[in-house]
Amino acid sequence: MIEFFTILCANAFRMGTPLVLGAVGEVYSERTGVMMTAIEGVFLAGAFGGLVGAFLTQSLAMGFLIAILSGVIVASAHGWICVYLKQNQVVTGTAIAILVAGLCAFLFRVIFGVPLMPITVTPLRELPIPLLSSIPFFGRVLFSQNLLTYFMFVFVPLAYFVLYRTSLGLVIRSAGENPEAVEVAGIKVNRVRFFTVLFAGGVSGLAGAFYSIGFLGMYTDTIIGGRGWIAFAICFLGNWNPKGAFIGGIVFGFAEAFAISMQVGAGSAIFPNELLIALPYILTIVLAITRKAYNVPAKLGVSYGIEK
Repeated sequence: MIEFFTILCANAFRMGTPLVLGAVGEVYSERTGVMMTAIEGVFLAGAFGGLVGAFLTQSLAMGFLIAILSGVIVASAHGWICVYLKQNQVVTGTAIAILVAGLCAFLFRVIFGVPLMPITVTPLRELPIPLLSSIPFFGRVLFSQNLLTYFMFVFVPLAYFVLYRTSLGLVIRSAGENPEAVEVAGIKVNRVRFFTVLFAGGVSGLAGAFYSIGFLGMYTDTIIGGRGWIAFAICFLGNWNPKGAFIGGIVFGFAEAFAISMQVGAGSAIFPNELLIALPYILTIVLAITRKAYNVPAKLGVSYGIEK
């Protein structure tokens, strides 16, 4: 039982990694006032770009770089339309996410045709840290992970520090709370918003690549399966704070890890398979309903029109 719980916790951090990364990227974007509702499409573009890049170059590093670039490209379209053309952020993001799903399916067929065998790569391996990985329980949970999870451990506190302890973070937060003050300081609000959306897109593209080349080693049209929207929800549930995004991502990672454990174990005979698959999404609804208060950025979803 102890071994099962240890493995479950280790898998929770692993499965929570892309959700945390995507949620933190969303936190940054929404702190400037822009909802990156295209996040599902950004995740999918990252998964697609990562697999194609890694397969064609036979390099996971190149795969992750192309995934980041893919996320930035999709985010740039969303950012340009919402920030500079001042269109509705929800409608734009949803439309882009649908467009990306179609484009990825089309491009996969163009590049690989109709393969008789799945297009696969060797995903990231676990890298146990010497000595630390030997610590009972915590060694297996925290120090026997892959590179992307280790990156998450560094990225979250760094993102928190930048957002709340630096002048850059103050500008980002002010762009979503009091953009007029940012403008008076001589900083172009829309430029801050646009480049922050690009940053969020790159991080979310990396998160999407976790599923294709960091975990499964393959790509399907349904590989993301709504997890981008879960990362979007975690941003809200975490109160637009990287710490909250981290906690929320790990909680959802635990739910997904539990569902997977039940599916491959005896749990599938106890719980319907459909219920196990739906567990993370049910948790999203429950937490959204039970959350009492939100610290919403004052100008979230509101275009800024003063800048010339």
